[in-house]
Amino acid sequence: MPAEPYIVNIGPQHPSTHGVFRMRVALDGERIVDADMVMGYLHRSMEKLAEERTYTQNIPFTDRTDYLSAMNSNLAYCLAVEKLAGVEVPERAQVLRVIFAELQRIASHSMALGTFVNDCGAWQTPLMYMFRERERILDLFEMTCGARLTVNYMRIGGVSFDVPDEFMPAALSIVGELPQRIAEYEEMLLENEIILARARGIGVLTADQAINASASGPILRASGVAWDIRKADPYAAYNQFEFDIPVGTHGDCYDRFAVRMAEVRQSVRILEQALDVLPEGPVNVGLPLAMRPEPGEAYARIESPRGELGFYLVSDGGPAPYRFHIRSPSYINLTAMKDLVVGLSVADSIVILGSIDIVVGEVDR
Repeated sequence: MPAEPYIVNIGPQHPSTHGVFRMRVALDGERIVDADMVMGYLHRSMEKLAEERTYTQNIPFTDRTDYLSAMNSNLAYCLAVEKLAGVEVPERAQVLRVIFAELQRIASHSMALGTFVNDCGAWQTPLMYMFRERERILDLFEMTCGARLTVNYMRIGGVSFDVPDEFMPAALSIVGELPQRIAEYEEMLLENEIILARARGIGVLTADQAINASASGPILRASGVAWDIRKADPYAAYNQFEFDIPVGTHGDCYDRFAVRMAEVRQSVRILEQALDVLPEGPVNVGLPLAMRPEPGEAYARIESPRGELGFYLVSDGGPAPYRFHIRSPSYINLTAMKDLVVGLSVADSIVILGSIDIVVGEVDR
């Protein structure tokens, strides 16, 4: 008689789960026949706590959702408040927002690409190379706002500080070197036999499956859907810059890896334009710390490194939001995980999870 499937818990602190997250799988030998995603270990009641704090006081909460992309999280929230309150942002602040959002995208994708190579069982050298690029970008954050990870840089109506004098030379140096570095990574990794063997044809997500799962970001684009909010619904100053939307053809782990690599090149392209046209002028508008938007609701979204990040806010006319909700891409992209892993091995599931690139702080909130 065939053996009954047995249950194995992967996590909640497995080194390849990208945070405190547990996957409960039913196995027939090494083959996964069923899977459940178990989350909640990092739940902090952030959305409820935000209803007791002013709109400005809530900005640091957004740093601690996707902590690998704090600049983008700050930006999405500030856009929602500005939409709710009818605030116009100065042009210099709009371009600065693009610059820091794209620097953050490169830093986030560097982490995703480096850890994915590790998940595939390859060597650690690419991860150290990726950390080199990430650290140089975090140096730019530190010289501008004093922080590297939880930056708290964006403000309702602009940004908290203008860039210091040493920022532009340092930023131009990094952006000038990145195309050659990216070419080296592409040569080293895109045809690497370990990555090809572990990622090609694994975890295939078709375009229809991705759309039905409401997936977004590199996950969606790797399945062949050219959807990017920076072009579909432009925000900040993105409508001023030219860039392409990289897409995949097979929707597998390899395509998700390759799309992120191509997106880093497009981010460099945006940065070259933005740094060249950065206008003079103020970087924020004068707003009261305890602003009181008129009663109403607003939803604003951005293209974060992981996909569509949106904030839904409701105002009752008070100094704090009556309702505060986050549409996090990590959480929604993770819902496709079961369909991707069933029928494959435990080792494949680690590669698939790495290709989705979740941040558990954003999953649980």
